[in-house]
Amino acid sequence: MAEIAKLNPKTSAVLSLDCQKGIVAVVAGSERIFEPAARVLEAARARLMPVMHVGIGFRPGYPEVHPEHPMFAMVRQANRFLLGTESVEFHESVAPKGGEITIVKHRVSAFSGTDLEMILRSQGITHLVLFGIATSGIVLSTLRQASDLDFRCVVVKDCCFDGDEEVHRVLTEKVFARQASVVSAGELIQKML
Repeated sequence: MAEIAKLNPKTSAVLSLDCQKGIVAVVAGSERIFEPAARVLEAARARLMPVMHVGIGFRPGYPEVHPEHPMFAMVRQANRFLLGTESVEFHESVAPKGGEITIVKHRVSAFSGTDLEMILRSQGITHLVLFGIATSGIVLSTLRQASDLDFRCVVVKDCCFDGDEEVHRVLTEKVFARQASVVSAGELIQKML
């Protein structure tokens, strides 16, 4: 994809993906994204660009999860990510501020079973800036679906983390470029000015 153009704050939004305390607790090293991610959010807020936060969460009893689901059955068994618990709270360095929209999801993609697309369309958003934990999880799934929904995307590579560094490298250097502009936090902030 071509180099990122200057982002219009009226048609662009930043999506912080799965930057939750419960995820940071089990994904060693992921906290390294928070310094550049906080700078991205600060720049977006200064330009009055919408910032939205997407995180995983379940009701008591996990009615959203089949007991044999290949991925989420483990979450259910461990009694993690229940709404109202600390594990679903966003990391303090990238936490929602001043009425920013939060989306609760029950699967990997930020779009799967949520009202995210409706909110973006109702606000006239056509461009998405994505970052989060994990590169091979929510970032990959959300980027693929966003692209299929005709959103133009930017992935902030140093604000994404994956437990497997090689997977992160391959995704950010080879795979994501087919559907998004892939930039550093510093490069993105320059395009926001």
